[in-house]
Amino acid sequence: MRGFSLEEQKGLAAGITRLLRRYRFLLDAPVIEFFTDDLWGRLPLSWQGALEDLSSPQLAALLLDGPTPAREASYHSVWPLSLLAFKAAAHALAFPRGPRGQVGTLVDGKPEEFRGNQWHSSKLHRLFRKHVKPKKQHEIRQLAQLVKKLSDLTGCRCVVDVGSGQGHLSRFLAFGLHLSVTAVEEDPHLVGQAVRFDQELVQALKKERAKGTQAAGDLSLRGPSHVVGRVDPKAPWQEFLHLLQQRKGKEGSSVADGHFQADGTAETSPGLHHGGPGGEGRPEARGQRSNQEGGQLERGAGACEQQGPLGVTRTLCPDSPPPLLLTGLHACGDLSVALLRHFALCPHVVGVTSVACCYMKLTVREAEAAATPPGPTEQGYPLSAWVSGLPGHQLSYKAREGACHAIESYARRLTGESATLRTHCFRAMLETVIRAADPTKKRLGVQTINQAHRLTSEEYIRQGLKRVGLNPDVALDRAALASMLGQQQRVVAFFSLALLLAPLVETLILLDRMIYLQEQGFQCELIPLFNPTFSPRNLVLVAAKAGLSSALAGWGAEEETTAEREGGNAVPGGGRRASGGALRKPARKGQP
Repeated sequence: MRGFSLEEQKGLAAGITRLLRRYRFLLDAPVIEFFTDDLWGRLPLSWQGALEDLSSPQLAALLLDGPTPAREASYHSVWPLSLLAFKAAAHALAFPRGPRGQVGTLVDGKPEEFRGNQWHSSKLHRLFRKHVKPKKQHEIRQLAQLVKKLSDLTGCRCVVDVGSGQGHLSRFLAFGLHLSVTAVEEDPHLVGQAVRFDQELVQALKKERAKGTQAAGDLSLRGPSHVVGRVDPKAPWQEFLHLLQQRKGKEGSSVADGHFQADGTAETSPGLHHGGPGGEGRPEARGQRSNQEGGQLERGAGACEQQGPLGVTRTLCPDSPPPLLLTGLHACGDLSVALLRHFALCPHVVGVTSVACCYMKLTVREAEAAATPPGPTEQGYPLSAWVSGLPGHQLSYKAREGACHAIESYARRLTGESATLRTHCFRAMLETVIRAADPTKKRLGVQTINQAHRLTSEEYIRQGLKRVGLNPDVALDRAALASMLGQQQRVVAFFSLALLLAPLVETLILLDRMIYLQEQGFQCELIPLFNPTFSPRNLVLVAAKAGLSSALAGWGAEEETTAEREGGNAVPGGGRRASGGALRKPARKGQP
């Protein structure tokens, strides 16, 4: 975060906790209890009067600052100062999320790269688009470029992709950017798919080369290695390295040997390295590449030196793993925390890029433990001693779940007056019926009702009752239901108020991680990497055990290459950089 000192970060964290404490009733109130707990009645009367008659586009324009025509953006009544201050503080204290340059340009809600084809990124080689949805195409291209930048800065070529799934990011890093990649994934089925996709790419690439395609010549035939295994967030870093070096996968899986190459053969030589077509997995071939590619994670290899442009030279001695870069694209819950802990504590990890998600799955410090002095703990939040000591830093499951919502996408739904908005009211109505039938049943998880917005409220309620094991044919008080349905816009307004706090919760969680890394003595940056409307969890935390701030000071848009302008077969290494620039510090107007 450019020009944002540690003391300013601590001050921002303190300001956010004060605001969240003041509006805890908004933060922790599930919208499904809108009628059962009279949530509208808990708002100040002056707020009720200001929000009562606002249309959905007006809510987007006046509250969420959504993409609404100017005619909707004017106030039709005088808002109370407390509501204006709440809105100003919520916007001012949240991290800015919009990248600069064309990365943030929208075409029907999608980035500019999908202007020609809504399914295919014009900036990603077509071989990397197969099996990959547009959102993931957008993400892997940009995160991979940032990892490559970090690799160049540190001189480290060995990357570990944690929570790699079907291997889309690992595939691009290895085949496209020529990095030595190990993909770690707990689910053997996903690893099997990743290996199959690697093999398909190799075969397609060989055909491209046989045709003499120019772009194909810039791709490597060396794919990632795959490890089936679980990264335990609470385990020490030594166990993490052991996982990378282990030889066995999960029994009964189609990829039970644990490590696999793009040519479909399992590794047989010791260590963690790339094999592949052309005999590149042979020990002699690995020895020839050790200096320029940063070595491999194996024991018994000869010592070599690495030196990056930051002047950091490292000697890889026998019996010592090489330097590693860790990356995780939307690593879930505590898994993203594990990346940061291993970076901070493991001497072999020299850099990390972490894009987090699923904050509700974070383990948190229990209330009774919060009274104890802050110190090293194993929970996912808080990590830092500073945030641990702030009054009111605790975040409920509801607050953390809310931080995973996409405020930009919701603003667009408001602007377009989407029919899906009515499902908030439907679910709140269902909650009243469930509790009337059985008062012991509260906040039940209701399996998704397909096309719910196309149903009548009564049809939705009867399907919902069936899903929670209650009689769907129970008599309904239609007059009461009609009264509740008439308050649909109030439900949308209340949800919008609560959603305004969601970016603050995410900001606090990420601030806690930044402060933790700095408490450990490391530099870090936070970059809004993806288009937030297309990929809501778009903030990437970057840290390195070297001079990171100066290296990322100019991180921003570059001129497009000819291949990018022509589209379709963009060369992976060229063109626009991944980032929209390191975050500027948030504006501090309206601080509570």
